Amino acid sequence: MTGKIIRTGCLITLLLISNQLFAEQSTTTSTPDSIRVSRHEWQSLLQRVSALEQAQKKNDIPINNDTSAHRAPEPPRWIHNRLQIGGYGEITAKRCFYSNKYVRYITPEKYKNDSYGEFDLPHFVINLGYDFGKGWSFGTEIEFEHGGVEAAKEIEEQEGGSEVEQEIERGGEVALEQFWIEKKFNDYAVIRAGMQVIPVGGLNAHHESTEYFGVYRPEGEYTILPSTWHEVALTFMGKTRFGLHYQAMFLPGLDSDRFSRKNWVKTGAGSPYEFKLANVYAGAARLEYTGVKGLRIGLSGYCGSSFRNSLSDNVNGELYKGVKGLVSIGSVDLRYSDYNVVVRGQFTYGHLGDSQLITKYNSTSQVANKTRVASDALAGGVEVGYDFFGLDTRLRNQRQRFYVFARYEYYDSMFRYNGNPTTVNAWCGRHRMAAGLNYYPIPQVGVKAEYAYAILKKGSNITYNDEPMVAVGIVFAGMFRP
Repeated sequence: MTGKIIRTGCLITLLLISNQLFAEQSTTTSTPDSIRVSRHEWQSLLQRVSALEQAQKKNDIPINNDTSAHRAPEPPRWIHNRLQIGGYGEITAKRCFYSNKYVRYITPEKYKNDSYGEFDLPHFVINLGYDFGKGWSFGTEIEFEHGGVEAAKEIEEQEGGSEVEQEIERGGEVALEQFWIEKKFNDYAVIRAGMQVIPVGGLNAHHESTEYFGVYRPEGEYTILPSTWHEVALTFMGKTRFGLHYQAMFLPGLDSDRFSRKNWVKTGAGSPYEFKLANVYAGAARLEYTGVKGLRIGLSGYCGSSFRNSLSDNVNGELYKGVKGLVSIGSVDLRYSDYNVVVRGQFTYGHLGDSQLITKYNSTSQVANKTRVASDALAGGVEVGYDFFGLDTRLRNQRQRFYVFARYEYYDSMFRYNGNPTTVNAWCGRHRMAAGLNYYPIPQVGVKAEYAYAILKKGSNITYNDEPMVAVGIVFAGMFRP
């Protein structure tokens, strides 16, 4: 309707101009049909046309709306401002020049020349958020892992490979990774409740596919910590004008029945039930500073008991009296991006109290992982990438990026057992080097290629095979409005 009004106004203006010009050029007396306009009237008409044009621009209504009857009606602008949709994901392929047999660390010489390949969809995540107004909002995140929703048949390494069973973890291959409701009082005070990410470690805090150079997530943190770690929790958070962001969280504790030598406390955040037990509790916190251009540095930690947090056998007797299984984790991470250079690094150290007694108890429990559990585990790494497209003004203005990167990390899920260094299960510790390329035709989509080489620690009387790998992947990550 507004478009028709503007076109009518423009036609009137053209008519007035032609008549005015005709009147000025005529040497005869004006006829009754002649139209003469005063300077004041002329200026008034121009102002009205200008006002109509501004109204058209403000309401985002096209002037040429001849086909408007065939278009779906535009949603109100307040929906655009409040609704957010996004996600991230990876499509990957790799060739590993080592064995994937569960016994490869028991008799490594038998599998020295093995190799295998995989095509996979490690993660596909959909985000949805909505701002209700007056400080109230909600967010949700649904994750599809490995491209399916079905249960998988797995060889149980924790039971010596003696069983092949169909196993479901956290309800299967689809998980509600986040669902929270929050109230924002101001920038300094926000309260959030519900299923949310526990931002302990750099990977959990920034786990989107474009937040690391490798085809797969950094192996160290991904091995020893839950990833992406999510729990039903109560959070207080906020930020200051000086670039300091803070979070403090109250959540249920981990479950020591699910700890293992290979992944330390990683699977302790899951639950095979329709609910998460909370016989014991924990706290987590994160500080993140972004007040310097290009720099982000984070400090995070977790502390909570883990023993008796399951529906497993009753724990009786003097042997387990007072056992808490206190899990303490501290982590520092950073990211620097400027002058075409990106540097990321992190270091995480964790301690489990009563690890020897937990190992003893798990070895006799019907539901626990029957392996040793370390008292101490660690993971650290750094990666550096240089954007060569940043040297070209045209490519830089098109927001294309081409990184050449290198990465080093060391991690050990059995760094210490009962507080002492150990060579038992030495294969749990390794140095890993990687190098490769990242090409981003647009900021939200990347193509990755990587060559990695893992050097395993040597046992007291055994040498493990090193683990080289070649991988490629296509990734995306972005939040956008509908």
